[in-house]
Parts: sequence; structure tokens; C-alpha cells
Amino acid sequence: MHHTSFTVSDMDRSLRFYRDLLGMEVLVDQTPNADYLGKIVGYEGLRLRTVFLCVPGHPDCRLELNEYLNHRGSVGDLATNRPGSAHVAFLVDDIHHFYEELVSHGVRFKSPPVPITAGTNRGAYAAYFADPDGIPLEVMQPAPHV
Repeated sequence: MHHTSFTVSDMDRSLRFYRDLLGMEVLVDQTPNADYLGKIVGYEGLRLRTVFLCVPGHPDCRLELNEYLNHRGSVGDLATNRPGSAHVAFLVDDIHHFYEELVSHGVRFKSPPVPITAGTNRGAYAAYFADPDGIPLEVMQPAPHV
């Protein structure tokens, strides 16, 4: 895989979330003037701001954020049970600290961290939360090594 991508409504607001709050690094921030982009996505004359981010130290694991500067779409139903819904999962060492920190900044979670009691990730903790556009995200603290 090359990257995962989300369409956002306000790039500056999304950067405050992904870069400033989650600590991701910006690799590229561009507004290319290239006809090929409109052809690829099917919107002639497209103007797009694209930002590639990564988790520090992992530049090959990229998250692409796109803000359509024209041909803007409307917000759809992003519920996790909807076909086509997607999410990115972040690994953390201390999910409870992560949760408290983000809640203190107004981030919405589906629940506090939940212990995983069965299956491959037994002993881990996980929680779902949302970015400023309501895009579902997951945070997971792996099970301790025994």
C-alpha cells in the first residue's frame, strides 16, 4: 500500500487535529495545478489541497488528507456500520493518557478505553474516536508482552 486517504472539509482545522494534537508530521503540503488530478477523480478543473502526514519515524506509512477547494461534496453518513466506512488505527503506549488528553481538547470518543477480552488482541485496550469531520479513528494499546 502507498497511503490511506481521507477527504476533509477544512485542511487547517484538520492539521490542527492530526499534526498538532495527534503529533503526526507533515511530509507534503501542496495545492498542485495539475489537470491529471481532475481526470483521476472525475472532476474536471479540480482544485485540491493535499497534505501527506506520517507518524514520526514512519515516513512510508502515509495518511493523505484532501480538501476539495472546488467540487466540494456534502458530508455523508460516516457511521462505522455503513458499507464503505473506513478508519485508521493508531498504536499508543498509554491509551488512558491518550484518551484523557484528547477528551480535554474536546475530541469525541464512542467510549472510554475498553479492554479486549478475547481473540488475537486479548489483553489490549481500544477505543474509537472521531476527527473534526466525524471520520472514525481507532486507538489501540497492545497487550503487554508476557
